Amino acid sequence: MTDPEWKPTACILCECNCGIEVQLGGDDGRRLVKFRGDKRHPASQGYACEKPHRLDFYQNGKDRLTTPLRRRKDGSFEPIDWDTAIREVAERLARVRDEHGGDTIFYYGGGGQGNHLPGAYATATRKALGSRYRSSALAQEKTGEFWISDRMLGSMTRADFEHCDVALFVGKNPWHSHSIARARVILKQIAHDPKRKLIVVDPRKTETAALADIHLQVRPGADAWLVSAIVGVLVQEDLLDHEFLASHATGLDAVVGAFRSIPVGQYCERAGVEEDLVREAARAIGGAERLASMEDLGVQMNRHSTLLSYLHRLVWMLTGNLGKKGTHYIPTPLVNFVYGASKRKSPVAEAPIVSGLVPCNVIADEILTDHPKRYRAMIIEAANPVHSLADSKRMREALAALDTVVVIDVAMSESAQCADYVLPSASQFEKGEATFFNFEFPKNYFQLRPRLYPPPEGLLPEAEIHARLAEALGVVGEEDYAPLREAATKGFDSYAQEFMARVLGDPRLSGLAAIVLYRTYGPTLPEGTEEGAVLLGLAFQFAMENAASLARAGFDGPPGEAAGKMFDAIVKTPSGIVFSVDEWGDVLSRIKTDDGKLHLDLEDMLLELKKLEAGPDAAPDGFPLVLSAGERRSFTANTIIRNPEWRRRGADGALRMSPGDAGALGVSTGDRVRLVTKRDNAVVAVEVSDTMQAGHVSLPNGLGVTYPENGGDLGGIAPNELTATEDRDPFVGTPWHKSVPARVERA
Repeated sequence: MTDPEWKPTACILCECNCGIEVQLGGDDGRRLVKFRGDKRHPASQGYACEKPHRLDFYQNGKDRLTTPLRRRKDGSFEPIDWDTAIREVAERLARVRDEHGGDTIFYYGGGGQGNHLPGAYATATRKALGSRYRSSALAQEKTGEFWISDRMLGSMTRADFEHCDVALFVGKNPWHSHSIARARVILKQIAHDPKRKLIVVDPRKTETAALADIHLQVRPGADAWLVSAIVGVLVQEDLLDHEFLASHATGLDAVVGAFRSIPVGQYCERAGVEEDLVREAARAIGGAERLASMEDLGVQMNRHSTLLSYLHRLVWMLTGNLGKKGTHYIPTPLVNFVYGASKRKSPVAEAPIVSGLVPCNVIADEILTDHPKRYRAMIIEAANPVHSLADSKRMREALAALDTVVVIDVAMSESAQCADYVLPSASQFEKGEATFFNFEFPKNYFQLRPRLYPPPEGLLPEAEIHARLAEALGVVGEEDYAPLREAATKGFDSYAQEFMARVLGDPRLSGLAAIVLYRTYGPTLPEGTEEGAVLLGLAFQFAMENAASLARAGFDGPPGEAAGKMFDAIVKTPSGIVFSVDEWGDVLSRIKTDDGKLHLDLEDMLLELKKLEAGPDAAPDGFPLVLSAGERRSFTANTIIRNPEWRRRGADGALRMSPGDAGALGVSTGDRVRLVTKRDNAVVAVEVSDTMQAGHVSLPNGLGVTYPENGGDLGGIAPNELTATEDRDPFVGTPWHKSVPARVERA
């Protein structure tokens, strides 16, 4: 008997979406039974960590939804058929639109890790409803970085860790959180090479910190003083790349003036790190020929987060680490979702909108008010804001105050439990799917992974759900589809001409392009990739904007021809393709500021820097500890895997604390304690760990969700039952999840 066929797909548990191959089995042939890295994947090249081996717990969870649900008056749910669900949802949302305006219908989500096509198709439903405001998890993580990047160089950047001399990670543990291709391989290469240095800024002795040459074990929440001290050393010891700065930057004098007087020793003391070690790290950074660095949630969901994004960019800009191999680069992604602040603000809180996203921490404030422009309905798709956003109790209260809540998801999530209608979607392995987190360089890749098998009867992919909603809303129909379907029978060129004329040339249909592509060109695609039809429009746009990069990848010709070649390769190559090949010499020309130079002098950030002179705020009375609410561990990811059996280690989601703090409290590993914040309290098991420093405790992310066989919460607690919406960055509203005042009591 021959082994089952290995089928290409991807891991969906972090942004890297490493290519994997799976074998299917089980009584129904729908179990994911064996896994291995896909050597044909352009980025991961056969690499995979331990987490994807547990993906069957996602695919075959016992809480999979099987039919649309409607809330009864008593709060319970009843199953309904799809025709009824689509009709009633369309009617409810249309009524909100007609009575209060489409801008009162809020959209949250758009896909999780590797599940991004729903967000593309949702644009059509939002267009049909006139929905203007949206948000996603990116708005509680990355908008400070996006805003600063846009102002300083008009684009996002990533870094080439594979070829760097010095690697710097700030608030980042790539051993578990990855974010760079083949993370563990690259980390080991750097750590084991005596000519290279690994520098880690983290309050905990993480797995990455354990490999580091220099671990700057900062006091929780004091990163701004530490990174300011590093920049201070670079300026005061003149470790700057003056030739680079003279050619490619403006505002240097103001920055030098601000950091020349930084009291490095005092700031190191405030950060809790020895000054000599900080100076050693700064000198390694300043002396590196090739520095690659990355910041992440440890500082981006922490105090001074936007300031830290500015300080981090100063570190590598002042030292000239942009545009050469082993440093930072500006990628050519298929979808550019990183841009600056809009002129619009949110309608009630008047919060800034960055990269089109309303800050997550103001969503409840936008609802729980009598303001005439408050949000009155919400579509939540492939996301779980009740669990993942700050102050879960307040989010539940906000959802209860809305006229209509529609959740599109694969399982009965905490957010779905608050909905009026729940629309069950196919899993990520039951439809064509992709990620837009493609930032590799010089060769960038894209993978449209075909479905492994059709969804069970009664479940629909999000593309189909949005098509039906748009049709029920009366904005698109067969009369629009028929000419394009006819053109599709004549070949790609005929279809492309008809699509550009009838859809892109028609203001009514252009906003519905995703649905039109799905209905008219999707049926012509290889089986299991129909949902990838929306990529055709993106391919056209990319070809018009990045012809040279596309041609170097082998897709040349006029934009329409090149786009067609690229799209054809995507749908026919299930392990992914290289669609863009760039050159290091082009990077600096991609700076998109008005003068084409790096803007070092951001006045508001330098004013914020000045405020650090006053020192850290004192701990609030009664809360002597700092809680990191949501730490990535060996067997935590996002909440799409809800079955606790998937976690081989740490199943109880213990609260980690230092030996000293545990000893003072008189508790040991396995004991139960009460964790208290200003918002709430919870009883949790303790794990005494020498990775923690005194005064710092941490909870894992992704726990505290319900599952049928447990009859309640999983092991561990939901961290956002303990966080507060008002604790957020003053500039872009990102939460301070990594710095929550807390205390621990014996239970």
